[in-house]
Amino acid sequence: MVKIARPTRQQSLLGVEAAFVVLFLVGVAMLYVPAALMLGGVLGVVATEREMARPGRVQPRRKGAQG
Repeated sequence: MVKIARPTRQQSLLGVEAAFVVLFLVGVAMLYVPAALMLGGVLGVVATEREMARPGRVQPRRKGAQG
């Protein structure tokens, strides 16, 4: 049986942010599709850079045969 964990506050805010960006791009695409594609590319690069700049989670080292 797989236990599904509740999303944290940070994950929830990230989901809401992604939804707003998608809705914004859909709105721009209704006016001018090439502009939406360019904005999507720029925002994708920004999101990737933000994620790479975040400090990584440190996992504890395990000792012995269990790890």
